[in-house]
Amino acid sequence: MSAAVREFERRNPDDDPAEWFGYFNEAELAAELGHCNRDLGRGVDASTYATQSLGPEESGYVRSDFFVTMVLADAYLAQGEAEEACRVALEALTIGEQIKSARCRAYVDEFKGRLKSVSRSPVVRDFVEQASTARLWKPEDARAN
Repeated sequence: MSAAVREFERRNPDDDPAEWFGYFNEAELAAELGHCNRDLGRGVDASTYATQSLGPEESGYVRSDFFVTMVLADAYLAQGEAEEACRVALEALTIGEQIKSARCRAYVDEFKGRLKSVSRSPVVRDFVEQASTARLWKPEDARAN
């Protein structure tokens, strides 16, 4: 990850092959670092990078926003912050209403799996009730799209 950051910092955006790489900016790098840290079990670092990626403005890339928002939800859950994880996951599900993607569904399924450890929590039960209306939460609807 350090090498990736160093290479990114050395880049010259004027030399980037814009047709296939022009979208990759600081927010995208932070999102990738968030994913890596989540996968390594580093919840605090994952939430830091995911939050940086989301930033104060929308990226214009709905799928990217969905993925990094789910990473942020996972990161909060890994830190034992179930309430914040559920709040963020609801944001992601709202974003996901605009997307038809098996990969998005996979992120939701992974989050569901991680929720099982805290499923008896009233916060999680309330979240599941709210999430149950989201297209990506319902397996039959997600497969049909």
